[in-house]
Amino acid sequence: MRVGLLTREYPPDVYGGAGVHVEFLARELRPLVDLDVHTWGEGAGEGVRRHRAWPALDGANDALRTLSVDLSIAAALEGRELVHSHTWYTALAGHLGALHLGIPHVMTAHSLEPLRPWKAEQLGGGYALSAWAERTAIEAADGVIAVSRAMRDDILACYPALEPKRVRVVHNGIDVSLYRADPGTDVLRRFGVDPQRPYVLFVGRITRQKGVPHLLRAARDLVKDAQLVLCAGAPDTPEIGREFRELVEELKRTRDGVRWIPSMLPRSEVVQLLTHASVFVCPSVYEPLGIVNLEAMACGTAVVASRVGGIPEVVEDGASGLLVPYAERNPEAFEAGLAAALNQVVADPGTARRMGEAGRERAAAEFGWDAVARRTVEVYQEILNGT
Repeated sequence: MRVGLLTREYPPDVYGGAGVHVEFLARELRPLVDLDVHTWGEGAGEGVRRHRAWPALDGANDALRTLSVDLSIAAALEGRELVHSHTWYTALAGHLGALHLGIPHVMTAHSLEPLRPWKAEQLGGGYALSAWAERTAIEAADGVIAVSRAMRDDILACYPALEPKRVRVVHNGIDVSLYRADPGTDVLRRFGVDPQRPYVLFVGRITRQKGVPHLLRAARDLVKDAQLVLCAGAPDTPEIGREFRELVEELKRTRDGVRWIPSMLPRSEVVQLLTHASVFVCPSVYEPLGIVNLEAMACGTAVVASRVGGIPEVVEDGASGLLVPYAERNPEAFEAGLAAALNQVVADPGTARRMGEAGRERAAAEFGWDAVARRTVEVYQEILNGT
């Protein structure tokens, strides 16, 4: 089966969950299908072709530049029997390539533009273009893969013209051989984290979606001995970047042990930080699944997360972590709930350890990438067979 896999992110340029998904999915698909990966960037490698925005659009709106990459990818799909796109960044390339070549298009939705209105801050009028590209591609796709059952519900609610039978669920995965406990502490010491004190860890981008301002306000009420470690970078807009910095500085004036790491760290360093955290926190206000929670669980770390989207399909409340209800109309209650849940886990190392052990077992048993790849190939075959 000759498959074209289309993605905005691909190693070495991976900055979010969708990129992690494609990196490991591609690795497991290669023994199963004839795979070409089309992604952004310069250069090429065996089985990987990179595309860049048209130079004539240098300085133009990012959404317009994205559409030029989509056209380049669509023109390079000759010889493929099926095309599989990821996120709105390549969805239109999949749609156009399918039309041009008369082949099926499968689209994995990692998030949905209608449920991320704050992106208008980041893209301006480009948000209307990204929403149009997603709608056009998803409504015409031969198959849509949702990364959680909650995500499938969101897809059908946002796009009622889509036939439900075309939407399949294939969860995100985790490589438990790469994400496993690291007993070393050199990375902690390098970043000024005291291994003898408990710490709360956040890993993610500085975006409205990830709920980081909520976490920083909740951290005002963390128990005194707890450190807060923030692996947070790539702010969506200067405004949220400025808000984040101001909240961090405010926290530093009232408590010690606040560590902000703004750079993207290598996986091995993130694993060590995850391993020694008393609790990993995911305060997202919108999250179709949340690979980062699986990463924490695989490292044997308890998780406190918001009860939104697909997170409850990953984090079992009371077993591998604690879930905190989120309501947009009442952010204060969410922030108070986050603080209470984090303090509960930090104060009880025995329960935190048991939650971490349960999370590791669940990640290994239910979310292996080999199973994700096999199910993805089953979806390809069903679509090629017209079933």
